[in-house]
Amino acid sequence: MGVFKDKDQLYELLGGLFTELFKNKDIAEKSAATGLIIVFKYEDPDSEIWLDASKKDPGNIGIICGPAEGLTADVTMSMNADIAHQFWLGNVNLMVALTRKQIVAKGPIPKVMKLLPVIKPAYAIYQNMLKEKGLDDMITKK
Repeated sequence: MGVFKDKDQLYELLGGLFTELFKNKDIAEKSAATGLIIVFKYEDPDSEIWLDASKKDPGNIGIICGPAEGLTADVTMSMNADIAHQFWLGNVNLMVALTRKQIVAKGPIPKVMKLLPVIKPAYAIYQNMLKEKGLDDMITKK
């Protein structure tokens, strides 16, 4: 069994992380400027989270946990949910994970890579969220 007990917990934690990230004005503005629709497809548990910045409005970035009707992804990021969890803890280097095919990316990846510097605060946000929910045991170092 993976780190997430089910997809509801994955949606609560990773969906919650994206919600918190987009409260940061700089992150929201840079994400919205891409105009991209990104889907994160996870295995174990099978789930997906969509980020819709197609309106290019920092205050209106859609976060959809589960299938998104009527949307077509510009970028698809596929991975095991445990890899996503370790990434947001700061334990997985994206470039290494892409090279090892732990994360498979399709679409205009250079646009997504430009966002990496602004998401560094996500590591602390994710750890704080886990602590606040009493899930300290999920905070691991590789």
